[in-house]
Amino acid sequence: MRLRHPDGTVVHLAYCTNVHPAEDLDGVLRQIRVHGGGVREALGADRLGLGLWLPAPLARELAADPRLTDRLRAELGAAGLETVTLNAFPYTGFHAPVVKRAVYRPDWTDRARLDYTVDCARVLARLLPDDAARGSVSTLPLAWREPWDPGRLSAARAHLAELSDVLENLARQGRPVRVGLEPEPGCVVETTRDAARLLGDPPPHLGVCLDTCHLATAFEEPGAALDRLSGAGLPVVKTQASAAVEVPDPADPAAREALAAFTEDRFHVPLHAPATAPLRGTNEHLTRTLECLLGPGGARTDHVEVETYTWSVLPKERRPADGRGLTEGIAAEVAWARDRLTDLGLTLL
Repeated sequence: MRLRHPDGTVVHLAYCTNVHPAEDLDGVLRQIRVHGGGVREALGADRLGLGLWLPAPLARELAADPRLTDRLRAELGAAGLETVTLNAFPYTGFHAPVVKRAVYRPDWTDRARLDYTVDCARVLARLLPDDAARGSVSTLPLAWREPWDPGRLSAARAHLAELSDVLENLARQGRPVRVGLEPEPGCVVETTRDAARLLGDPPPHLGVCLDTCHLATAFEEPGAALDRLSGAGLPVVKTQASAAVEVPDPADPAAREALAAFTEDRFHVPLHAPATAPLRGTNEHLTRTLECLLGPGGARTDHVEVETYTWSVLPKERRPADGRGLTEGIAAEVAWARDRLTDLGLTLL
């Protein structure tokens, strides 16, 4: 889905497919036909963006065989879908029974992380619509916080420099792709302060992926956070529109009991249906973040991706009963995000 900001910037709105378990091309193609096409139809949109998640073995396969990537692009087009962004944070096995810290491996000290990200960038360059200004890829914020030392930081920076060279070559070919490191609690880069300190003045084509759930749980004010990134020369190459469960009164026994129903430790809650009292969602913070990013001051990002991947672990009474329910839920989330953007003066294209 595309919108135009009053300053003329085309803003792409997509939803992230890491909500769907798929580890091979056939699985991704099923996502496209069943859920991607279904969400687009539910929205009544002529075109919808998909932020694809490609596990490392599939990304390697697609990068090695352009015919397979062309097949994927053709399937997207046939379903009225397009891809300008990839989520390359999880390496593989994102829907395994236990993920937790495994999602941070391999990290940016490991060449395997560089190779995976390069594969994703090359695949995305081939998937990009011809009239898209550029693509984006999100990745983890260097590593989990332990172990960490200056030697590991040097290794990570060396790999990011190599990545920048690859991205420069893609840009010279007319297929620009930027990569954004995503600050996340528990990682080496947890906050925008960490990003400014450790990632500031980055090599070309690198920046930050701003996850609004992470921004809220770090208690960062959106305006100050964005000014901090701008001052460090870090562009917001992509924004993930997501929300967390919030407990207004942690001392309230009823709130603590209600929170116990949300047992998933990587939790995002649906944007259009946040938790109910005595809990709530961080949607107000998300709305303020979008206003800072895409308000009257100009567009500070052009890729917005709805990312809620925890539908299957919602409390039973709020969980989609089947695939159709999931499709309808995702469509409602995208509609919520679309409406917040049009409230800011963006117009649908």
